[in-house]
Amino acid sequence: MANSFKLKTKTGIGVTSENVYVVPGATTSTIIGITLANISGAGCLINVGIDRASADNVKLLKNVPLPQGSTLEFMQGNKIVLETTDTLTIQSDTHTSIDASITVLEMT
Repeated sequence: MANSFKLKTKTGIGVTSENVYVVPGATTSTIIGITLANISGAGCLINVGIDRASADNVKLLKNVPLPQGSTLEFMQGNKIVLETTDTLTIQSDTHTSIDASITVLEMT
């Protein structure tokens, strides 16, 4: 089994839910860290979720306020294991307002 650390980034996330990370085939991934930065000129509310093929979709954050110009380091020491085709999604209530960086350990 090969292990590989990855950094996944997405800029300008807005009101449409964005697939920030999709677990590749024949892979199990561990989310090690999520950092979200508000790049807009106002505060916003953010949502982070996991979409699963089994339809057991869950929210990790729901309507969490992120003030203008601030950053949220989400996870801080916790880990989430994702399976093949699981998708990490992020959404804001403000257009083009969030930059995201996700640290992942992929195991193939």
